[in-house]
Amino acid sequence: MRLIVKFIPLENFAFDEVCKHTLQGFIYSALKGSDFDGLHDAPKFKFFCFSDIFPSTEFIEGEIKNIIISSPDSGFITSLYKSLREKKGELRLNTYKIKIVEMKKFYINLKNRFISGSPIVLYKDNRRNIYYSFRRDGDTEFFLTRLKENALKKYNVYFNDDFVLEGEIFDNFEFKKEVAVRNFKGGREFIVIGNVWNLLEKYKINKDERKFYNFIMDCGLGEKNSMGFGFINPLK
Repeated sequence: MRLIVKFIPLENFAFDEVCKHTLQGFIYSALKGSDFDGLHDAPKFKFFCFSDIFPSTEFIEGEIKNIIISSPDSGFITSLYKSLREKKGELRLNTYKIKIVEMKKFYINLKNRFISGSPIVLYKDNRRNIYYSFRRDGDTEFFLTRLKENALKKYNVYFNDDFVLEGEIFDNFEFKKEVAVRNFKGGREFIVIGNVWNLLEKYKINKDERKFYNFIMDCGLGEKNSMGFGFINPLK
């Protein structure tokens, strides 16, 4: 399930004043007092993701911005929707005032072609905090293998299953660009390397695979999904 949140800034500020960690904190703050209060402290997968804010232009007072949050857990989306709806007055992104003008919960139909809604992140070596770089490493086999392993691990934990996906997770792909995403936490800056894709395609999704691909469409691909990385949208 997905939730689109349309909001307006109540003051002008730069687009890069709001980082992924800011948006993650906004979501966790909204969930306080709900059944998902304390989720951020749980030592486990969080099973939600969110898009980049769009359009990706400066925040201008009164001009609508959008963000989409997704999760395979409809209860999570419903709790977030209710919490945001119940909040009165102004909300804040970082220190900046915003106001929600519209929200809508919805489902999307599964397709076999996807596009990045936010950069996909994978570790090449998590012990040394080295991210996979398609531009630097260019190792397609590593990318597909690690992406598949990560997705299956999350899926089987969520559903308490032992599902095995035969073949590659995607058969065709079109790389767009690599990005270095700046984040700030506790006054410290840290960089996350991610890859943006114009196309991730599975030629044929069998009946017994549909649940898996619906899951990754809602949960996100790769790592750091709850920080808003790996959000994907279906392509017509």
